Amino acid sequence: MNYHIAARMDRMAPSGIRKVNEKALAMERAGEKVLHFEIGRPDFDTPEYIKKAADQAIAEGKVHYTSNFGLMELRQAIADKLQRENHVDYKASEVLVTVGLSEAVFAVLAALLDEGDELLVPDPVWLNYINVPNLLGAKAVTYSLKEENGYQMDLDEVRAKITSKTRGIVIVTPNNPTGGVLEEDVLKELAEIAKANDLMVIADEIYERLVYDGAKHVSIASLPGMKERTFTMNGMSKAYAMDGWRLGYVAAPEEYITVMNKFHQHNTTCAPNFVQMAGIAALTQEGDEVQEMVKEYQRRRDYAVQAINAIDGISCLCPKGAFYIFINCKQLGKTSAELSQYFLEQAKIALVPGDVFGPGGEGYLRMSFAASYESIVEGCGRLKAAVEQLRTSGR
Repeated sequence: MNYHIAARMDRMAPSGIRKVNEKALAMERAGEKVLHFEIGRPDFDTPEYIKKAADQAIAEGKVHYTSNFGLMELRQAIADKLQRENHVDYKASEVLVTVGLSEAVFAVLAALLDEGDELLVPDPVWLNYINVPNLLGAKAVTYSLKEENGYQMDLDEVRAKITSKTRGIVIVTPNNPTGGVLEEDVLKELAEIAKANDLMVIADEIYERLVYDGAKHVSIASLPGMKERTFTMNGMSKAYAMDGWRLGYVAAPEEYITVMNKFHQHNTTCAPNFVQMAGIAALTQEGDEVQEMVKEYQRRRDYAVQAINAIDGISCLCPKGAFYIFINCKQLGKTSAELSQYFLEQAKIALVPGDVFGPGGEGYLRMSFAASYESIVEGCGRLKAAVEQLRTSGR
């Protein structure tokens, strides 16, 4: 039998991150000890108070559909959080609860982009921002995030790439995969560009709580005239170690929330009731759990950055946010994909090739330091030995 597969699926690339992960898991099943630095998920358990809230919700029978928009109590808790922490005066009616940030991306771009429209997207970037526009028949036009510029936007490049078809600009800050945090002055200038060209800004803030060395996360929606032209996207996955709970949200003008909810209704209906109850607890009962996680991430980051920069042939900037190090491997004379395979097979360490995140990532490897300190110490040792072997052999 010949199976017909829709041509649009050819416009979506499979996850290069999961490709590395699947190979690493297969190696583990064969008895090899692999150190995992490829998956962007916290290695901490979800805080106990959040799990108890979910248990209680299940015990109370909160296992049925909620409003498609999400529980009003959760939408209000999100609005309160955005007012308190991000200094944006959102109302509960301006919040849509989604099944993770991934669904929020689909809902936002489905509401914003027509076929033939253009969207400015960072390079490198999490590939959902390339794949989803492609699937919708729109075009992702990339702008560069370069190491030599501290992974800040080149705003002159952004201006030059705006056309009559441009509908919006994506920013991811803190950034995946670079770990860069956009500076406030850059965001202020970007806001003026958006207003002058009547563009929407899609702001991915999922890593906002994971910042180091006094770095400041600024929500672009908090700048003058920007709330009405910003989609603020976030979720519980990173800050609260709730990646498997699949709970995200988008805050935007009500006109967009209403339209996005149509996509959400047909896609997932609603996030699970008891998971939403856990989300309310996360936002309203937080103690020092997040701060403790961030402190441990910084300890791991500090060790890894120092160890990597002590290895001849590779280097990295010290990331100011998220939990990724973007390792510059250009001196090694191999492609990112070749190096990822080499380090996995020879050193048993799983790293993501930078080209997975776009052409600008070629020559880099992404290392997640959301792994135990002990694993990072061992992994950096394995990395050093493998680089030295590669440089010595010339292969």
